[in-house]
Amino acid sequence: MTALTIQMPSLAGSLEAYVQAVNRMPMLTQEEETRLGRKLRDEGDLEAARLLVLSHLRVVVSISRGYAGYGLQQADLIQEGNIGLMKAVKRFDPERGVRLVSFAMHWIRAEMHEFILRNWRLVRLATTKAQRKLFFNLRSMKPGLESLSPNEIEQMASALNVRPEDVAEMETRMSGGDIALEPSADDEEGYAPINYLAAPDSAEPARVYEASESERRHAQGLKEALASLDPRSRRIIEARWLTESAPATLHDMAAEFGVSAERIRQIEAKALSRMKGALVSL
Repeated sequence: MTALTIQMPSLAGSLEAYVQAVNRMPMLTQEEETRLGRKLRDEGDLEAARLLVLSHLRVVVSISRGYAGYGLQQADLIQEGNIGLMKAVKRFDPERGVRLVSFAMHWIRAEMHEFILRNWRLVRLATTKAQRKLFFNLRSMKPGLESLSPNEIEQMASALNVRPEDVAEMETRMSGGDIALEPSADDEEGYAPINYLAAPDSAEPARVYEASESERRHAQGLKEALASLDPRSRRIIEARWLTESAPATLHDMAAEFGVSAERIRQIEAKALSRMKGALVSL
């Protein structure tokens, strides 16, 4: 397989023609794959990377068919999957003894998942890792367009190891239709949600400055309130209330400081009361 005989197929034309071109691409043997992977890793050989990508484009097409039920163009899914394939090729280590196709499938699916979640609804349906997993599992397990019965919700929750309430909430999100924010051009009445939105006055310079100054004062006040606490109380408040990750539990902090969970609760309550007094005085 040489660079002279292989041309990169384009998605700009017919999807059918693209798929046919992709399926004509020669498959690499494991020895060829390893040799090209080493050239890319050791020499930064872009031609080697191109040949690795070309020989796996059919994998992207195959995976894209599994997401046909989301109402998105297959060509767009393939384009996103190709990005994932290129990321996989860049990170491929030929010495691990794993074929590129096995390694690349994760990256291809990840890019397609992100694309689906960005575009399937104007407002994102799933924002956390757990919600995304539930979204795709529920989508594939749901038998039809009808609403799930309580018994089906229980069964899916058990199979996915989540709460029935989570399944019911995600189904509600998935079944909600999109609503145009502005009226269409041929709508004589012209009623749409945008007609009921208040005109934003928060963009006025005075209001922007006022909001910015208020935020600055509160941030400074919080900083000073925290500084007034002893190290143990400050650590408990930061871990329980001011972390961007999952907040620590009372038992987590109890284990860290070697005291009871009730003692942590008492320290926390006292620290919050002290901070509240400091913030009120702003």
